[in-house]
Amino acid sequence: MEPSTTDVIVESLTRAIVEHRLLPGTKLAEQKLADHFGVSRTLVRQALFQLSQNRLIRLEPARGAFVATPSAEEARQVFAVRRMLETEMVRAFMAQKTPAMLRALKQHIAAEHKAMEREDVGQRTELLADFHVRIAELMGNEVLAQLLEELLSRCALITLMYQSSSAAAHSHEEHEAIVAALAGDDAEAVVRLMQQHLDNVQAGLTLDREPPANDLSMALSAIAP
Repeated sequence: MEPSTTDVIVESLTRAIVEHRLLPGTKLAEQKLADHFGVSRTLVRQALFQLSQNRLIRLEPARGAFVATPSAEEARQVFAVRRMLETEMVRAFMAQKTPAMLRALKQHIAAEHKAMEREDVGQRTELLADFHVRIAELMGNEVLAQLLEELLSRCALITLMYQSSSAAAHSHEEHEAIVAALAGDDAEAVVRLMQQHLDNVQAGLTLDREPPANDLSMALSAIAP
């Protein structure tokens, strides 16, 4: 099935947010978006409403739509939920893993490594987030994968606002360690590694940092209509 125009706009803006091309607090002017995608403002409004349901943007009466700016408390809550989900996810993965599933994760780690070497920030950011979703997908749990996609999209905003520049390299190294442990037999060790990984990512956040500013026109120049 061909995606609807609204779905294309939602996907394009979501990717721009996750890849840190649309920054927290950016105003999403309906007319600029309509002109860029060659659609009516009605379709743009539908897309913005969907994004607001996913908490990626906020709609303010009489002011319009803005890329969300998660609070420090929301950041803490998102990581608390991720710990609940992802520590049990890797425990379940251990119970049903196959050689093919492990090969797929190793391929993902290799792709992360290449993105790190190229210093491709957009691809690196996407792959580091997708690692967690990929585990759920390989387990065949679509509901969990969808929940993690939503959480990781919100985390993209959180990390952009609060994370240090060196954290991406540490995340990649920790992903490698998790995959190595998944290939072994110690489920509790894997759970500990995932817990430590999420703890480390949260610990690397500077939760009193001011949110960055951005310009919509500059971000749209990188989005294909």
